[in-house]
Amino acid sequence: MNRSGNPVTLAQARHTASLDKRQRTLTALAALEHDGTKITFTAVARAASVSTWLTYSPGIREHIEAARRRQHITAAPGQPGEPSTSPAALRIELDLARHEIRQLRADRERLSTAVRHQLGQQLDTFAAGDLTTRVDDLTESNQQLTDQLRHATAENTALKERLTAAEADLTAARTSLRRMIRTENMTR
Repeated sequence: MNRSGNPVTLAQARHTASLDKRQRTLTALAALEHDGTKITFTAVARAASVSTWLTYSPGIREHIEAARRRQHITAAPGQPGEPSTSPAALRIELDLARHEIRQLRADRERLSTAVRHQLGQQLDTFAAGDLTTRVDDLTESNQQLTDQLRHATAENTALKERLTAAEADLTAARTSLRRMIRTENMTR
């Protein structure tokens, strides 16, 4: 058995897939033309789920160009997508566009304000939580430092008492040593 496959079978499968894609492209072209959608090579490729390259290939390209010519010839003024030439209609279109622009600006401003408020609240919430955590950490550190200071102070006091006792013992030992030396010197 040949692991690479039968070349004749593979060629037939590729040919069948190619015919299927071409048929889907022509069907999509007919649907777009029937719906009155503007026909472009890219629109046909998207509608048929094929590559744009296929729409430019011979046998398909001619059909798309013919459909575009038919669409251009049948397009009449006043259809959607075609501007009206009447000055009154143009004024109405302009007024409608201005009104829509005002509404869009107001909506944008309202949404922008809402987003700013929302972000401010989130920052306040985060900041309050962070500050509470920071205060708790500082309080705990302060308590630890206070405990260390108390311990160090107690240890310092104990060491001072020991030092005072040692100094007193040293003074007594010196005095006793002097007496012994004097007594020794007198007996000689």
